[in-house]
Amino acid sequence: MNADPHRAEDARRSEPHDLAPGDDGRGVQPRPVVADAGYGDATEFRLGPTERGLTYVLAVTPPATAQPAEEVPVTPAHRGAGRPPQPRYPDQPINLKSLVMVAGRSAGRFVTWRHGSRKSPGNPTASMRSRFLALRVRPANRNIPRRSDGSLPECWLLAEWPPGEPEPADYRLSTLPADTKLRDLVRLAKIRWRIEHDYRELKDGLGLDHFEGRSWTGWRRHVTLAAVAQAICTQLRRTPKAPAQA
Repeated sequence: MNADPHRAEDARRSEPHDLAPGDDGRGVQPRPVVADAGYGDATEFRLGPTERGLTYVLAVTPPATAQPAEEVPVTPAHRGAGRPPQPRYPDQPINLKSLVMVAGRSAGRFVTWRHGSRKSPGNPTASMRSRFLALRVRPANRNIPRRSDGSLPECWLLAEWPPGEPEPADYRLSTLPADTKLRDLVRLAKIRWRIEHDYRELKDGLGLDHFEGRSWTGWRRHVTLAAVAQAICTQLRRTPKAPAQA
């Protein structure tokens, strides 16, 4: 979730040379915002992380529209009196499904994002693998602010096109940098399993849903302590186990 704005005293206490790139002054590096299409389809929600300097990988539905990244606005000739025309795209935006279908199945690459537990003779490593296409596009609708030259912001369109399917199954928009590797886009797009796992651990193992108080302060303290406990458990899992004593 988004971090709270810096307090004034924190800003005064932190010298610029003490901060690592992207550091918020508390040793916390910003992470991409990830959410399903219930959030990703809302333009206002997508604009929020960008306004806060955060990147995102958000699921969207195929009717969402965009311009291809290479499209540029043009300014029509000014004829007669009246206000000069503003730059605009010569063609109407098209939906995400059409953009991917034009690129074609052959534009995709197979990516394995993780290994599960259901092994089989045909898949002995239980690899979770599918075909993905990553295109640069400019999401387009009336609520997206345009630059002074009339252009729309550019971002990634990631589409999953499973083998044997006639068309893509899932779509995501991402503001990760243009040089982001496909496997990194896919890893974040498929991170929902990890989020659900952590949420279940917070609720069932660390007592997140055991709070029965009525005050905001009490709830916030309870959630904070549960989150800290979950972070410690995660760090312990990532730390190599020390050799057992004889």
